[in-house]
Amino acid sequence: MAGVFGFAQRFWQIVSPPTGPPKNPDALKFGILGAANIAPPAIIVPAKQHGDVIIQAVAARNKDRAAAFAKKHGIPQVFDSYDALLADPSIDCVFIPLPNGLHYEWALKALAAGKHVLCEKPSVSNTTEAELLFRHSILQKADSPVLLEAFHYRFHPAWTVFTSFLDRPNIVHAKVNMMIPKVVIGDDNIRWDYSLAGGALMDLCYTSSVLRGVFGKEPEECTSCDVKTQPEPNQLCDNTFDATWKFPDGATAEMHGTLVGSIAQMINGGLVCEVMHRPTIMADDTLPADQEKVRTRKVRTNNFLVPTIYHRIDVDDTFVIRKKTAGGEGTGEVIKTWKTKESKKAYTFREGGFEGESQPYWLTYRYQLDAFVDRIRGRNIPTGAWVDGEDSIKTMKMIDMAYGKCGLPLRPTSSFRLA
Repeated sequence: MAGVFGFAQRFWQIVSPPTGPPKNPDALKFGILGAANIAPPAIIVPAKQHGDVIIQAVAARNKDRAAAFAKKHGIPQVFDSYDALLADPSIDCVFIPLPNGLHYEWALKALAAGKHVLCEKPSVSNTTEAELLFRHSILQKADSPVLLEAFHYRFHPAWTVFTSFLDRPNIVHAKVNMMIPKVVIGDDNIRWDYSLAGGALMDLCYTSSVLRGVFGKEPEECTSCDVKTQPEPNQLCDNTFDATWKFPDGATAEMHGTLVGSIAQMINGGLVCEVMHRPTIMADDTLPADQEKVRTRKVRTNNFLVPTIYHRIDVDDTFVIRKKTAGGEGTGEVIKTWKTKESKKAYTFREGGFEGESQPYWLTYRYQLDAFVDRIRGRNIPTGAWVDGEDSIKTMKMIDMAYGKCGLPLRPTSSFRLA
């Protein structure tokens, strides 16, 4: 009953959050490039609850659309061009929710204007753009602006708790599923525009990020990648992918994703990551000298992307006490076997074992915004989570490996370069 009550309370506060605190006199002023649908949950609503953030302006190529968006969301300033917003010295930070193919150009322009940048994922179209952006000289100074690719799930305490149960040197296999119902995305969506870096591997780049986060290492090879593509004229964009990977030390992985799934797929394992470990000898001083304890672990997280609604982290361990063998070869006689199961949830920093203030109804985007502001202000992030430039480059390399394996071309590289 407590679980049902907690869910109902969180859901109510998500859709009708409490009044936020007063704004600090020196609160960071954000501008949004584009009147995008993702902007309200990703930045506008979280900002209302943050005393150090003000959504000051929005720019769109259609000023009427920008004005309507600003009126709806209580944004005081409207610009009819992205350049005009970037030129405003009162804007401290920029949120970029534009189509994928425009991220690289406008992130660079914003950085050049001295703005801190929170850029929607994927931050760029391919590895070439990633290296050009994240290794640009503008980011190599002591007082460089902050640039963050918005892998928001990384900042929720539930993700950090999940990874705390992983024994990375002994991971043998990992699997991640991400299913988005077809009803969410129409046939005329920009995700199907190759020139704007569309495709499921791009939009569901979380899957690549998750596997890299699980292993803490880079894949050695994409061993297979099967895709389903959109009908012509969008046949260069994948809508579904199934990829397998080879990681160091003999480990393997698989990732499955679709933008044209069913609601049933979404409910039944649509946002799941499962990690298997090889049998591992565990220290146990209580055992006789001729015996050893072996643990085989499986860790599973449900709903890693939207954990505020509901999530659960399951840790299943199988233990064996067995006789040691001469020379350590093979396995000895099994003396005892048992299993344990532990389930964890962490909606707040405190529930995850971290210092810091948070609320159960905070979305991943709010945790991300807190981390972004803390980074700008030079404060510690409670979970220590961050996505640095090299992290973003390596995720894009993994996506490019998958495209290379399935036979689709890499997404096109922008011709823009800073003067």
